[in-house]
Amino acid sequence: MITIHLQPHDPTQAAHTLQAQPGQSLMQAAVDANLPGIQADCGGLLTCATCHVVVQGDWQAKLPPMSSDEDGMLAFTAQTREPGSRLSCQIVLSEELDGLQVTLPASQY
Repeated sequence: MITIHLQPHDPTQAAHTLQAQPGQSLMQAAVDANLPGIQADCGGLLTCATCHVVVQGDWQAKLPPMSSDEDGMLAFTAQTREPGSRLSCQIVLSEELDGLQVTLPASQY
């Protein structure tokens, strides 16, 4: 199992920790855990930006480069794009990502 730490945009709120299977997308793991903050309206088809997360610090370098489609879709996030912004549907979880830390935006809409 892979452990993921998701911090709400408001740092006074408690972080969420979830366990996920390797090969699963971060978005699907969050949806399966009924985690608030990731809407995933398109179900991971890369046609919306409602699974926006901000990958923290050194974790960014452990992810594969984003595709041009993901890069383009990030222009449609409800919250301002930041360094580390990614769509969680495009983050496939692996053992290398055990302990991944992401911040959730204030809103997906």
